[in-house]
Amino acid sequence: MEFLKTYVLRRNACTAVCFWRSKVVQKPSVRRISTTSPRSTIMPAWVIDKYGKNEVLRFTQNMMIPIIHYPNEVIVKVHAASVNPIDVNMRSGYGAKALNMKRDPLHMKIKGEEFPLTLGRDVSGVVMECGLDVKYFKPGDEVSHKPKSLTHTQAASLPYVALTAWSAINKVGGLNDKNCAGKRVLILGASGGVGTFAIQVMKAWDAHVTAVCSQDASGLVRKLGADDVIDYKSGSVEEQLKSLKPFDFILDNVGGSTETWAPDFLKKWSGATYVTLVTPFLLNMDRLGIADGMLQSGFTIGSKALKHFWKGVHYRWAFFMASGPYLDDIAELVDAGKIRPVIEQTFPFSKVPEAFLKVERGHARGKTVINVV
Repeated sequence: MEFLKTYVLRRNACTAVCFWRSKVVQKPSVRRISTTSPRSTIMPAWVIDKYGKNEVLRFTQNMMIPIIHYPNEVIVKVHAASVNPIDVNMRSGYGAKALNMKRDPLHMKIKGEEFPLTLGRDVSGVVMECGLDVKYFKPGDEVSHKPKSLTHTQAASLPYVALTAWSAINKVGGLNDKNCAGKRVLILGASGGVGTFAIQVMKAWDAHVTAVCSQDASGLVRKLGADDVIDYKSGSVEEQLKSLKPFDFILDNVGGSTETWAPDFLKKWSGATYVTLVTPFLLNMDRLGIADGMLQSGFTIGSKALKHFWKGVHYRWAFFMASGPYLDDIAELVDAGKIRPVIEQTFPFSKVPEAFLKVERGHARGKTVINVV
């Protein structure tokens, strides 16, 4: 989701990391070729010209409409987009070194060349043009291909948080619909976008879910299927957890001090796993550079994993992973009625800065969505 009216999407583009089902995996070439002639008209967009606080967001009506540069790209007319906490952090420069390298891996953009920069992870819309190598989509397809039961506003709320949770639970945690029944799962930070999705997918796989959130969000998480709810504002979460049985899996959306005590509530020597989504990976690269940052991150995860291994549990980091097949699986669960979007608030395209401020304040109860069309 970039905050603009149209959008170039290709499988290997870092600014297009979330989309409904893409099988466009052919190796890009340097040809500029598409199903229609290139366009050169302009469109409105929200961009930043430097990193900083919310005032750096700037509205322009003179952004050029993208054209097809590679035969595996599609151009999407954006109908809705959502705002994630990482978008707010990136507005302030978080992850700039690593993401700039991914945007231009051959030439490694120098500081400042990324501007004007559009921000965002999620998008739902309609395909306008396709590169000639694109076989899975055609103009007019709803991106890409979104669950049939959802509106564009609902669909735009899911991809980034869904794939982040799916990465942590399935790819890193090893849980799936075949082995999850009866497993005891603890979700820290359960009322946000990732947490609300994680509750639903774990319940769809018949796990027993304990959700940690504030009391005013308890009704929401129970409605999503949480079996037990712990209010972190009513006293020590550690003390409250002591009255419960140990867990097979912990998903940590909070980070900080939680990782010093949360793994202690896992079943020992049973393959139980603690997975955190709050890692220093991009911060290390921002601070130390790409090579040293990756080296420091590798040392940190290795030492922590080894320490917890000797305690009888697994310690892991998880990150968002773009995956068309995973989105297909998620879309099936959505259309089967087992997962529903949780949207806290929607904003018109003219109020993107207000949406950023809403997310920046935290204490989310689901997602914040921008209606572009």
